[in-house]
Amino acid sequence: MIETVIVVLHLLVAIGVVGLVLMQQGKGAEAGASFGSGASATVFGSQGSGTFLSRVTAVLATVFFLTSLGLAYYASHKADAAVEAGLPAPALQVEQQAPALIDEDVPVLEQDVAPLDVPDTVGEEVPPAAE
Repeated sequence: MIETVIVVLHLLVAIGVVGLVLMQQGKGAEAGASFGSGASATVFGSQGSGTFLSRVTAVLATVFFLTSLGLAYYASHKADAAVEAGLPAPALQVEQQAPALIDEDVPVLEQDVAPLDVPDTVGEEVPPAAE
């Protein structure tokens, strides 16, 4: 139950962080405000949205980090419970190697095949260049 709540909170915070980052202006956009590019008519005043949106983004990033740690904690406990139930640990599973081929399994030709005779007539088929 609590893990589902953390997953939902984690997704909402991730969407919020992406939205807030996209709403913020880059550092180069502030130089245009001094030349009258219209940044003084923003919702957050003439200083821009730097302080308010930056703080909210930092808070959401911290919550995102904490929910990530919480999800990692629950994942490790689920892995421990699987090992206690008798299931092999995923990190310790060893892949089985395919058996090596035995010489008897490889077909061998009884007689050698003669190479194909290809005539050297490639140059003769090309017409001479007109000068």
